[in-house]
Amino acid sequence: MAEPVRARRLDDHGGQYLQRIVRRGKHGSIKVRRALIIMASASGTPAPAIARLVAADEDTARDVIHAFNERSLSALDPNWAGGRPRLLTSDDEAFVIATVKMRPASLGRPFTHWSIRKLVDYLAICPDRPMRVGRERLRLLLHEHKISFQRTRT
Repeated sequence: MAEPVRARRLDDHGGQYLQRIVRRGKHGSIKVRRALIIMASASGTPAPAIARLVAADEDTARDVIHAFNERSLSALDPNWAGGRPRLLTSDDEAFVIATVKMRPASLGRPFTHWSIRKLVDYLAICPDRPMRVGRERLRLLLHEHKISFQRTRT
């Protein structure tokens, strides 16, 4: 059986900081819960009892304690990833930008100007490099490169 996990000893400043977070509860619920886990572990409470106290899984309590032992108080903020992985590589983005800067007629399309919808349709059936890209992602990509389809009126 593995040795029980336990948070390292808190200094006065760290203990007061955790108490403020738990008592006020103004921070996000995740931060308050993590502070409570660390305080309970530092006082000697075993991980299964802490998990019941905060209504969490035992593995979650252990993960928070391990993170605190490694990173100190920065473990209160979880390092979650930023969401879904990117589907377009930087080469794909460069290809899209190069395509946008070309005239549709030169690519065999029967119109004179691109629109977001027309560009998405063309990229899906492009003979050189077919790719699926959503209209919103394409709009954001064009905005990043300061490309606009608005025509000036005279």
